[in-house]
Amino acid sequence: MAKKEHVSETQATQLLRAHKVAFTEHPYEYLEHGGAMHSAEVLGLDPFTVVKTLVMQDQDAKPLLVLMHGNRKVSTKNLARQIGAKSVEPCAPEVANRHSGYLVGGTSPFGTRRSMPVYIEASILELPRIAINGGRRGFLVQLDPQVCVQLLGAKPVHCALAE
Repeated sequence: MAKKEHVSETQATQLLRAHKVAFTEHPYEYLEHGGAMHSAEVLGLDPFTVVKTLVMQDQDAKPLLVLMHGNRKVSTKNLARQIGAKSVEPCAPEVANRHSGYLVGGTSPFGTRRSMPVYIEASILELPRIAINGGRRGFLVQLDPQVCVQLLGAKPVHCALAE
């Protein structure tokens, strides 16, 4: 059997293992500002199935997570309307790092430092498997998207815009 490269545990993989979630590990060469499109390309995945974890905040600076297809942008107007907020905007990187406990580019929705509401683009839940950050730059895990609802209480929203 070929030996698979094992990535050391992260908060995210510890949480997934603790809940007996089946997932596969996919390390790759991290590229600064490469984002989901880069990881999809190097791992040979469809960017639509690579899910980015975005740390955003509402008008009161309350943090929230948005899970979005790698090749789509978030319509913050549509999102705000659907979650009953006046406005939603991305957090500054250092604020996002503080809320999640992860570095931007390595943010996983699993095992965040503080509990935040999680919103997931509804069409992600129709996919059989997704690749999502495993808690470190250059590291994705593949799993069933329903895990996001089961473990995180992710609420489906419709806020995707074409890239």
